[in-house]
Amino acid sequence: MDLELRDRVALVVGGRGTIGSAVAETLRREGARVVVASRSAVGDDAVAMDTASQESVDAAVARVLDQHGRIDVLVVTAAPAAGTLDPDRASDPEQVAAAIDGKALGFLRVANAVLPAQREAGRGRVVVVSGQNAYLSGNVTTSLRNAATSIIAGNLADQYAGTGVTVNVVNPGRVTDEPSAAVQPGAGGESSPQQIADLVTFLSSPRSVVSGESVSIAHKVLGQLTI
Repeated sequence: MDLELRDRVALVVGGRGTIGSAVAETLRREGARVVVASRSAVGDDAVAMDTASQESVDAAVARVLDQHGRIDVLVVTAAPAAGTLDPDRASDPEQVAAAIDGKALGFLRVANAVLPAQREAGRGRVVVVSGQNAYLSGNVTTSLRNAATSIIAGNLADQYAGTGVTVNVVNPGRVTDEPSAAVQPGAGGESSPQQIADLVTFLSSPRSVVSGESVSIAHKVLGQLTI
């Protein structure tokens, strides 16, 4: 299937991370012109961006628009790794607030900077990588930062409905280079960075008209029924 991504301009925020680098490479293989955003720009196709700062986000997005004229695809994978969060402070309001800012509000800052240009162009694809902790209790920090990301994306999808712009969330469970086919009760299925990148790339394509969805990759939490 031709995903019609050749010469599309894709901004991958967090594109030097494990998932982000897989997304960037997969988009390149499909012919997209990929710009990687991270805290420090490395290489010609890169831009410095700190998603905690609206000023930094706006400057980076303006630089990409000046250089390429448009941003057809926005993928956001940037967020502090779950391993950096202190499980003993899972209900600590300061950690919860910082985690929401680092993931959900970081995504919102970038989306707010990119979406107006996509709406003006009459087309655009936005995908944010969150996580299946959004469906689980037991850790206030991880649940809220992922749930908030999905809620923001859903609202943006509705806000831009009918403009040619789609907004979606991809929710992995455990990410590993060698995912097991087995799924444990109370857990989501395992997926690899490449499998996540393949799904993100499809949702980034003009061939996809899905919008406003939170898509679980591999298997959504086994034994959970959401109505």
